[in-house]
Amino acid sequence: MDSKKIPQTVPRQSWTFSNEVNSEIRRAAATGIYDIRGGGAKRRVPHFDDLLFLGASISRYPLEGYREKCATDVVLGSRFASKPIHLKIPVTIAGMSFGALSANAKEALGRGATMAGTSTTTGDGGMTEEERGHSQTLVYQYLPSRYGMNPDDLRRADAIEIVVGQGAKPGGGGMLLGQKITERVANMRNLPVGIDQRSACRHPDWTGPDDLEIKILEIREITGWEKPIYVKVGGARPYYDTALAVKAGADVVVLDGMQGGTAATQDVFIENVGMPTLACIRPAVKALQDLGMHRKVQLIVSGGIRTGADVAKALALGADAVAIGTAALVALGDNDPHLEEEYRKLGTTAGAYDDWHEGRDPAGITTQDPELMARLDPVEAARRLRNYLAVLTLEAQTIARACGKSHLHNLEPEDLCALTIEAAAMAGVPLAGTDWIPGKGF
Repeated sequence: MDSKKIPQTVPRQSWTFSNEVNSEIRRAAATGIYDIRGGGAKRRVPHFDDLLFLGASISRYPLEGYREKCATDVVLGSRFASKPIHLKIPVTIAGMSFGALSANAKEALGRGATMAGTSTTTGDGGMTEEERGHSQTLVYQYLPSRYGMNPDDLRRADAIEIVVGQGAKPGGGGMLLGQKITERVANMRNLPVGIDQRSACRHPDWTGPDDLEIKILEIREITGWEKPIYVKVGGARPYYDTALAVKAGADVVVLDGMQGGTAATQDVFIENVGMPTLACIRPAVKALQDLGMHRKVQLIVSGGIRTGADVAKALALGADAVAIGTAALVALGDNDPHLEEEYRKLGTTAGAYDDWHEGRDPAGITTQDPELMARLDPVEAARRLRNYLAVLTLEAQTIARACGKSHLHNLEPEDLCALTIEAAAMAGVPLAGTDWIPGKGF
């Protein structure tokens, strides 16, 4: 037979050795170093999209439109602190450092959170006057690095968040490359200008939960027992980490899943360490329930929160509030399509730019370059963030009313079903159309 007449098969790309995998192999072979990037996990994992709400009909009675009240307020830190935090909405701004973000971005986060009636968080590297001055409620992060930490700023904060782990890198430390360590950043962190910085993966002055209890008491003494003490953990062993944080005396537990972002770390870490946010919530809630501390010690969930539906689902699974980081940056203007031409010059595209460590962000958010930073108007960016937070709240209220709830915290697992076996098992809710919860459930 004439070989020219034999039909040719269509070339088939290997799933295992895809173009993305092959390009990383070639990059590693050319450079001999691992890939560093920002953001959170990009792989598809079970998430809130795999859950649905069961709205009211005959067996449940819905609330009428916007005429019947659905409250959204939350109190954080009521266990031991004499001045717990009262927020109008259960959506807070997660810790993102000055250094990773520009001063204008930090100011915008403070302004926007204040307008929405919620809190923002400092992140690694200390407290800036821009953020403190424009934040009605500011949470101060206390990290292994101790960069910028001082007792005066602890007292100026409204709450203290002791960071034990982060969702994008549980068990790993932070990174801030030299191109972003300007004179101001270096002075705040007591570092040399322009030299890569790597934060420790664990606190230098304790080795376990008993030492954490001592540290919490030390901070309470410094702040006169006024400030709520949060403990933040990366989503890895949420049941035991939550239980030990409660034992150590935490007022609030912050639980960060693997979809949570980071300024910079190894790509292999982001994609292969930790657990999805959806898988973390119910074990953490069970730990609180087993200790008789659910709703007494508040649970804040972060990692991949994008919509009011995500907020409502996290609360229905037992969280008291959520925290947003990546979504807040997008609201400010990160990865905006109107900057597509400039993203292409950096070898990427809008929606995929994650080289935040390079300090060349055309949006002026993840940079310390004065010219780029000046592109972000903190007042306008704050307005955008305020609008976004308002939409998240309205969407969550709409869903809660449809389920017959007069407060977002009245949402419960019974209001949910799952579309996949994996999500049903992780969330501990029935597979849609059945009463089956795979495994033992929670």
